[in-house]
Amino acid sequence: MIVRWETDHDYVLVHVHQDMFGDWIFSRAWGQIGTQFGGLKHRLADDHAQAMMWLEDEATIQASRGFRKVLEADDHSPEGRDAVSQLSLLDTP
Repeated sequence: MIVRWETDHDYVLVHVHQDMFGDWIFSRAWGQIGTQFGGLKHRLADDHAQAMMWLEDEATIQASRGFRKVLEADDHSPEGRDAVSQLSLLDTP
């Protein structure tokens, strides 16, 4: 699952997925729209339920900061694949 929130200048993108070992990964990217400023952090969840709880917490935090949800997509949808490819660009040193 991919979820993206934005303000006029900033974004937060969360990707919840399983890795090749079956572990649930919660990836969070953030930054300024149109720049290279930002970051990426990965967290290993105990299970899918914990990853989804973190996603709910993130939604609450972003709403309180004035961010609006602009994308919620499955990894296999065209929008989801595009978002994952953008996320992958941030993961290079």
